[in-house]
Amino acid sequence: MEKIANELFVSDYQSQGHVFPLQVISAQQAATYLCDFNAMLQQLGDQRLGYKAQINQVHVVARFANEIVRNPAILDAVEAIIGPDILVWGSTFFLKPPQSKGFVSWHQDLRYWGLADSEALVSAWLALGPVNRDNGCMQFLPGSHAAGLVEHVDQFESDNILTRGQHARVAPDEDEIVHVELEAGQMSLHHGYLLHASAPNHSTQPRIGYNINFIAPHNRQVVAQTDYAMLVRGEDKHGHFTLVPPPEVDFDEAAMTWHRRILDALDETIYQGVKPT
Repeated sequence: MEKIANELFVSDYQSQGHVFPLQVISAQQAATYLCDFNAMLQQLGDQRLGYKAQINQVHVVARFANEIVRNPAILDAVEAIIGPDILVWGSTFFLKPPQSKGFVSWHQDLRYWGLADSEALVSAWLALGPVNRDNGCMQFLPGSHAAGLVEHVDQFESDNILTRGQHARVAPDEDEIVHVELEAGQMSLHHGYLLHASAPNHSTQPRIGYNINFIAPHNRQVVAQTDYAMLVRGEDKHGHFTLVPPPEVDFDEAAMTWHRRILDALDETIYQGVKPT
């Protein structure tokens, strides 16, 4: 992106709390990553790598996912928001099978993440295939980040993909909702306070996206005693997070040990005050 484009891009993000679509990889590369994802599912079998229908912290254990989080085009966009020093705090594949009931209620990411600085975080959502209203694309409520955190209630519904089934106490006007439709290889960025949701997949095709949570190193964890992140650009001069190495071999014992440590820290933050499910 040229400087003038960066300025417009950041202005849109700051006012709306989101920006999309951003073409960061080719459709062909997205198809390759989709093959890698499906091969990973075959390798995992019944083994779980996170919460509910989520596959969490994949960049720590799978080399193809680690390659994605280091993609220069993605990092260039992230740098425009949070600066040149970039950590990956988390990453999650969200899979909605065809004709499935899984949904995401209206919520704010930072409600349960324990991170202190909302401006030192941005979430990227990369589409590995077409994402639209029929298959349950994300929905944004533009500008909602400006009001800060709102009250949430936990409902723990079986079909809610969120960990706690958290619902923000809001009633969005349907006319204000933006549907985040993306083509393969496109991504969106959104603020940690932005209200967002997604509906079930009513189509005959799966909906697969990779969500990556980027933070600046000066951010802090204020709930868990220890937290983890991976340096993907620049340097970490602060030391607030234990730095995780990239995987050398897919799902080897070293990578899986890091993965377990990270999920333990996530349990401490995301499930503060309740029992994990």
